[in-house]
Amino acid sequence: MNCKNCHKNLIDTQRYCDNCGSPFIRNRLTPKILFQQINQQFLSIDNKFLKTFVALLIKPEVVIDGYINGLRKKYIGVITYYAIALTVLGFQMFLLKNLFPEFMEAQSNTLSDNFTVNNNTENPFANYPDFFNDYQGVFFSILMPFIAIGTWLIYLDKRKHNYTEHLVINLYLTAQTIYFNFIIYLLLAIFDIENFLVASIIATPPLILYGAFVFNRLYKSTYLKTMVRYIAAYTIYIIVFSIMMIILLVIMILYLLITGKLNL
Repeated sequence: MNCKNCHKNLIDTQRYCDNCGSPFIRNRLTPKILFQQINQQFLSIDNKFLKTFVALLIKPEVVIDGYINGLRKKYIGVITYYAIALTVLGFQMFLLKNLFPEFMEAQSNTLSDNFTVNNNTENPFANYPDFFNDYQGVFFSILMPFIAIGTWLIYLDKRKHNYTEHLVINLYLTAQTIYFNFIIYLLLAIFDIENFLVASIIATPPLILYGAFVFNRLYKSTYLKTMVRYIAAYTIYIIVFSIMMIILLVIMILYLLITGKLNL
């Protein structure tokens, strides 16, 4: 018999191909086999996702430094882990919009006090929060290089990780915080915290504490010193994020002015 992936000849007793590592499937798909595969990948206690999540929660340096130093089999790679997180983020927004629509209502739009719309049409800024929520994954991905610059600059004196390695650190960290947010936001929505912005404020401190914990484990400093450094790096992130939002808003305003949909 031959491997279905690389076509190498295998003996009858082999369960895995010794050339490409693929499992050898002898039976046709049935509901039982399909469930076993799902359980192995995502639900069983031995699956790599759960191992990676728990390790990043307890000993993040094992996963992060391990990946940086070449350990690529035991835990999920950084790109895959981040990609799964973006999928979870999209699923989170879907659940909140459909099950808790009141949770997604934006705070009062102060822009409407400063701008008027021609022909009594709908306020063009009304969908601005929805636009950001729908493209959160894109914004996160665009911000990642800038976030990495922040932590790299703050820890430049330590000379332990280069810029690319800081990018890896922040990709793992951001992915983990997205999983945290998924749980936090759903719980807040269930308990009738009916404002996404308020929920974001509530959720921010735990995420900062976790970020400081990660860098504390990576750099073996006191938690207080690590917290000061991480808050400084987080401040750089907030500044960059705010600049991006302002640029996006300015582009929207210019577009609406040029098309005649908005009057000052």
